[in-house]
Amino acid sequence: MKIELNKMKPSGSRQEWFEGLDDEDLAFIKRFVLLSGSLKDLAQTYGVSYPTLRLRLDRVIEKIKVLDSHRIESAYERVLRTQYAAGNLDAATFKYLLETYLSEPKGSS
Repeated sequence: MKIELNKMKPSGSRQEWFEGLDDEDLAFIKRFVLLSGSLKDLAQTYGVSYPTLRLRLDRVIEKIKVLDSHRIESAYERVLRTQYAAGNLDAATFKYLLETYLSEPKGSS
C-alpha cells in the first residue's frame, strides 16, 4: 500500500507545533512510536499506571492541538494555552490570564 505523504501534510509548517514541544514531550513521543503505539508497554517503560500514562498522552495531544492552531496568532496566548494544556496552570489562573490579555487593546504594552 502506497501512502502519498503530500496529501497528508497539514497546511501549516511542521515547526509550528513540533518546535513548541519540550525535550520531555519529544522523548515521550519517540518512545511511544518506538513501542508501536502501545500504551501498556509505554506505561511499563515509565513505571507508571496506564491511567497516569494516558493522562500524559492526553496532555501532549492538547499541547499539539494548541501549537498547531492557526487561529492563535499571539505568541503569548499560544504559550499560555500550551502551559494550561500541559497541566502547569489551573483553570482559574488560565482563565484569568487569558481574559486579562484578551481584554487589553491591541498595540498597548
